[in-house]
Amino acid sequence: MITATISLNKDTLNVLREQDVVVFRNRVKEYAVKIKMGLVNQTKLITAASELVRNMLRYANGGQIIIEVVSRGRDNGIRLTFKDEGPGIPDIKLALTDGYSTGKSLGLGLPGTKRLVNEFDIKSEVGKGTRITIIKWANG
Repeated sequence: MITATISLNKDTLNVLREQDVVVFRNRVKEYAVKIKMGLVNQTKLITAASELVRNMLRYANGGQIIIEVVSRGRDNGIRLTFKDEGPGIPDIKLALTDGYSTGKSLGLGLPGTKRLVNEFDIKSEVGKGTRITIIKWANG
């Protein structure tokens, strides 16, 4: 579940190939610095974002990412929304289980990402795609 917030700044990027990941990561870093997010939280946010963008490229051949600076009272944060039109995730609960993987990986992606951020929401429909929204608060 994602908290109600006010969007202060918004940017949309299409990520369709590996080279787009560098541009995306740099943009996330710029936004995080702009709201004075500490280095540890920046690292957590960029790590989570990198995992999600790589999944989007690997499983859905890319998609669109919305980067927003959001505010909740006095708190500022970064909200990232990853949208793709890939195959979807048939069992979200299973996909969020540590150790589960459909690829040849350790299966730390989605559950690890969820632990790195303050808020995590996933919606997926088989054959239609996936939408994942995360928020990392500057002071959280």
